[in-house]
Amino acid sequence: MKILVLNCGSSSIKYQLLDMSGVLDMSGEPRVMAKGLLERIGLPMGEFTHRYGEQKHYEQRPIATHIEGIQLVMQTLTDRRLGVIDELGEIGAVGHRMAHGGEAFQESVRITPEVIATVRELMPLAPIHLSGNIAGVEAMQAVLPHVPQVAVFDNAFHHTLSPANYLYGLPYEYYERYGVRRFGFHGTSHLYVCQKGARMIGRDWRELKIISCHLGSGASVAAVAFGRSVDTSLGMTSQAGLMMGSRPGDVDPGAILYLMEKTGLSTEEMNNMLNKKCGLLGICGRQDMRDVYAGKLEGDERCTIAYDMFSMRVKRFIGAYIAEMGGCDLLVFTGGIGENAWHMRHSILENMESLGIEVDMALNDATQGCDAVLSTPSSPIATVVATTDEERVIATDTLRLVS
Repeated sequence: MKILVLNCGSSSIKYQLLDMSGVLDMSGEPRVMAKGLLERIGLPMGEFTHRYGEQKHYEQRPIATHIEGIQLVMQTLTDRRLGVIDELGEIGAVGHRMAHGGEAFQESVRITPEVIATVRELMPLAPIHLSGNIAGVEAMQAVLPHVPQVAVFDNAFHHTLSPANYLYGLPYEYYERYGVRRFGFHGTSHLYVCQKGARMIGRDWRELKIISCHLGSGASVAAVAFGRSVDTSLGMTSQAGLMMGSRPGDVDPGAILYLMEKTGLSTEEMNNMLNKKCGLLGICGRQDMRDVYAGKLEGDERCTIAYDMFSMRVKRFIGAYIAEMGGCDLLVFTGGIGENAWHMRHSILENMESLGIEVDMALNDATQGCDAVLSTPSSPIATVVATTDEERVIATDTLRLVS
């Protein structure tokens, strides 16, 4: 079966078409037939990148809506020159990344009108992300109305957290009445790299205590014990935990109230600031870790501070989760920063021997964008870089639900 995977943001569509022939579970190897990205949807000029085989097609063109974007993807997949299938009928199912399922969805589900209605009720939890997700579903229904669609929720992997880890120290009635609690995100990535990292060291992930560090513009750390997520750094929303590209991570809530009083910012304005003007960007004016590192090398003081803040917070969660799980067998790095920024991994991993993390730093510094075991043979904790593949998780779940 050929499955189209869609990850639709508020102004973007990321897609992959995978041939799942012979794939039964996550250990199978699907064939990526094509993949691409549409950006700046709704703006005067959009961007479209399409990859097929070893070829790449790029163009700039207006893309007014998600429906237009989906139509462009469908036209390209069947195009005589750029396409990889003869007709749209070859697509057997569509899998969607859904940013938030709240407590309503603890696993992937086939999409029905009732599912979409429930997701709409969850919009306040992730308004920007879920609006794009729903737009992608509706656009796909307009283009291929009879093809089954599946929702794969980004927080579902963390539904195994205990109340001690998902509740906040707020009046319990706020959880009962409004569902205020920790949910966590990046679940598909944490699931994939925990399994992959375990295979890399010849072990079964269900027998291990694993710390998974998904480090990118959005970032989170997860503690996974014997195949179950037991804790994670992100919270009710995607602003908690680690400092990120433009999000602050953990902040004293009193500081937020103080700033709102001093600046007169409304709730909406404060939410916009927390999502788009904090983190690395807020400290040094640079959001991309590559730019922050370049500034650090140039001696920029604020870039150095931002860089060290990011590194220290990852260290802090690794240490906390080792204590929480009573040890660790495997430490995994993934995501754009985790896979490629060898220098950030170096900063995080140095002086961690007392915790049982012993790494070949020369190997670490030579590893960028590929899978590798970084730990020394004698290290009590194995450390690996594992490239993530969230689309494969989505496609595998989709196949399971529609077969």
